Amino acid sequence: GDTGEELHAMDYLVYAYLQSGRDNEAAQVIQQLKNMPELKASDFKTSYAATAMPVRYAVERGQWSDAAGIVPPPAAPPHVVAIAVWARGMGLARSGHASEAQAEIDRLRQIEAQLRTSGNDYWATQVGILKREVMAWSAQADKKPDEAAALMRAAADEEDAIEKLPVTPGPIVPAREQLGYLLLEQNHPDLALREFETALENAPGRRGALQGAVRAAEAVSRK
Repeated sequence: GDTGEELHAMDYLVYAYLQSGRDNEAAQVIQQLKNMPELKASDFKTSYAATAMPVRYAVERGQWSDAAGIVPPPAAPPHVVAIAVWARGMGLARSGHASEAQAEIDRLRQIEAQLRTSGNDYWATQVGILKREVMAWSAQADKKPDEAAALMRAAADEEDAIEKLPVTPGPIVPAREQLGYLLLEQNHPDLALREFETALENAPGRRGALQGAVRAAEAVSRK
């Protein structure tokens, strides 16, 4: 009878299915979410899980047009809205619409300032990291590889330096893992492999980082 706990468990299940390549089963859980009655958006646990599930499903699978179509939940806490805005920005930037992603970057900047003003420094910092990730992919789309790498490395270094609060969720996709993929796109597989290895030390077994490490190692061996 506790909707928040039910959604919390569903979110973990979606993550587990995606990490083991069971995308169809993850989709079934998200369908259950869509069939649930109206949820209490103001409750963090409820709104975070309900927002994170479709975000995970799109972003972890690289479905960037789907990510760009995610709608931020109305009446949710600002740090939950930020997850959806980040997904939209990522989707736009990584599908070649960097100019449109600027609106999402601006919105993340506003949310970061809002959280900082309210004294929620932890989440303000996390939203700042999300903002830099979207900025990095936008720079990459605009053919500014050095700027993109610098932004993503700054995001990864800051994320790694922050001790996660015990009852807060981790990032949807770690910045260090994203840095690996960015370097792969820039044809630096040796540097990418190093970042994927570090990402796997921080988050052992993540499917995206494992797949990225394999791709990078294969590319290094061909050089």
